[in-house]
Amino acid sequence: MNENGKPQDDAVEKELKGVPEEFLDDGSEDAEEEGAQGLVGEALANLKNDLQEAEQATLYAKAETQNLRRRMEKEMADARNYAATGFARDVLSVWDNLSRAVDAIPESLREDDRMKGLVVGIEATQRELEKVFKSHGIERIPAVGMPLDPNQHQAMMEIPSEEHEPGTVMQEMQSGWMIKDRLLRAAMVGVSKKPD
Repeated sequence: MNENGKPQDDAVEKELKGVPEEFLDDGSEDAEEEGAQGLVGEALANLKNDLQEAEQATLYAKAETQNLRRRMEKEMADARNYAATGFARDVLSVWDNLSRAVDAIPESLREDDRMKGLVVGIEATQRELEKVFKSHGIERIPAVGMPLDPNQHQAMMEIPSEEHEPGTVMQEMQSGWMIKDRLLRAAMVGVSKKPD
């Protein structure tokens, strides 16, 4: 009989007579080989699965590293761009005082030879401060004649006017400033409204 339990033909039976038992193939080795191949196949499938998981984890780690690098670059750029924010905010009061001083000088003193040097010096200091602001990305927010922008203007009062559209800035009490694309200080303004 063969391994399937079917009888072998007579020629095969005669041929196998006299062959020692240990040399006869009873099919058990094939079953062992199939079992071993099944274990190897299962181990191979597990290894492939582990490899896919490791590749996925590596991709996630690379993506996370790239995101972290981008975040750090942005934070460094922001730190560079906005490092002077506190200092600039403090220096704005110096600008305000210089502006008030220049505005307070009457025309008669501007033309007086004794005061001309002082007036020119104050105006030159104001221009130089504005130049330094500009070189550091600090710019004045336009206000008078512009429509009220709540992101840049702080309305302090309403002024009745028939000449201006409601919501138009008519008066600037304190100048507003931006540093790069961020608000440093909102402009304090008076805004037009329809008369009662």
